[in-house]
Amino acid sequence: MLELAILGFLYDAPLHGYVLRRHIAALTGHVRPVAESTLYPAIKRLEKAGLLVRATEPGAVAAPRHVLTLTDAGGRELMRRLAEPAQREITDENHWFTLLAFLRHLADPAAQAAVLRRRLAFLEEPASFFYDGDRPLSAEELDDPFRRGVLTIARATSRAELAWLRDTLASLDGVGR
Repeated sequence: MLELAILGFLYDAPLHGYVLRRHIAALTGHVRPVAESTLYPAIKRLEKAGLLVRATEPGAVAAPRHVLTLTDAGGRELMRRLAEPAQREITDENHWFTLLAFLRHLADPAAQAAVLRRRLAFLEEPASFFYDGDRPLSAEELDDPFRRGVLTIARATSRAELAWLRDTLASLDGVGR
């Protein structure tokens, strides 16, 4: 998720490390705060893999600043990750939102639609947070008002996402005609 966010933001424009950290925190920080001890090793891994380069600029007041730029290989890697997301990026909501934030960079509407169809198929599978054996429980079957609340909120969120997915797929399918 972190590497995808780094590649996605740098695809938009070169950024200073601290600006990149702010962007990532705005996208994912409500779930997982972005610590320097996590971000900078990820940047170094991507740099070592040739997916981004770091250039040093003089600082306006103090120390020099590092500007990160995506390489051509980094752009190709971003396109690969967007077109062929791992299953976790489809099924885990936080990973999904990170993928979705950059899916516009995938230029082919059919490729975008293929990713959305994977998410749609996942959401259409019967599921619950609570089970009776192997059978998913609905909110109406629960006496616990808090668990019922979890399922009621999840149902509303899923319905909204399903409607958005179907509308967007119809729009993307219309582009290809």
